[in-house]
Amino acid sequence: MANSVFQNVMQQLKEVSERVIGVIDSDGCVVSCTDSALLGERIPDAVLRVSGSGEQIIAFGGKTYRAINNAMNVFEYAVFCAGDDEQAKLTCNLAYIALNDAKVNYEEKHDRGTFIKNIIMANILPGDIYIRAKELHFATDAPRAVFLVRQIDRCDVAAVDVLSGLFPDKTQDFVLTIKETDLAIVKQVSADITTEELEKIARNVEDTLKNELFIKCIIGIGTVAGHLRELADSYKEAQTAIDVGNVFDTEKSIINYENLGIGRLIYQLPITLCDIFLSEVFKKSSIDALDQETLFTINKFFENNLNVSETSRKLFVHRNTLVYRLEKIKKITGLDLRQFDHAIVFKVALMVRKYLSSRDAR
Repeated sequence: MANSVFQNVMQQLKEVSERVIGVIDSDGCVVSCTDSALLGERIPDAVLRVSGSGEQIIAFGGKTYRAINNAMNVFEYAVFCAGDDEQAKLTCNLAYIALNDAKVNYEEKHDRGTFIKNIIMANILPGDIYIRAKELHFATDAPRAVFLVRQIDRCDVAAVDVLSGLFPDKTQDFVLTIKETDLAIVKQVSADITTEELEKIARNVEDTLKNELFIKCIIGIGTVAGHLRELADSYKEAQTAIDVGNVFDTEKSIINYENLGIGRLIYQLPITLCDIFLSEVFKKSSIDALDQETLFTINKFFENNLNVSETSRKLFVHRNTLVYRLEKIKKITGLDLRQFDHAIVFKVALMVRKYLSSRDAR
């Protein structure tokens, strides 16, 4: 990196300053300089003086230094300028700004993790994806799964490191911080991976966070992306899976977008259309007229596939009692849940009502 990026900056600095300006690495070796005769020269004592200086200017041995640290604030390089006067300090600071910006831009451009994050966050033009992938020797058409991990109740910054240990192949799998509560995992998978295998991976992630950091989480799984440009869609699907799950599958901690069913359709409906649908379904009376016991009975009836005998057994009531309750529901709503078509309409209406309630609670 120093030879290609730093040296390009040095050529520009050489045109605007008469001072000798250079860069040493963590071993004290001059890796870039306006005076090419100094390349390869070693100044190990300078590293000892500069490495712990933070952002301070250090004058030493007739030169002025300033450290260039990495994202973890660990010393990587130092820029130096010949002289220890005020002009040398000013020149050193200006050189630091130019060189550090070049370093950051280079790393952002060539870092694989940043590249993947830019894709899923739609911060890169589709046409640039192929170009960047070629620069990074990235397979563009390898199948990849996206998992969105949302921490609940409390968050821990150590979650990234813990989950990174589950996916040791740093060239193919990525654990990315999205925001304080959210992490994204992008994992290369086989083309024939099953839903069960994806959920097994998610379960392993959930168990690891729970056992090692005592963190509860909910995980959304997007559809497997067959190309890099499809990762953004898969990430959005994982987000949708969590959002829809929070409404219709509150007891689940792992939600696959492909298994959302009708809940996904309802979640995308306009509010006004939902209100119109409910008013049309419950013409005789509002659904609010049904008490909690009746709603519980209805849900059990659905869970047992509209089987009167099985539902009455699960509810520990006589069959005639259940039939009486179903007749009561029919009288209130005009829908006979023993008829399949009526049952479908009622089930959808319950889900729409639940969706509207979740919107009101926001």
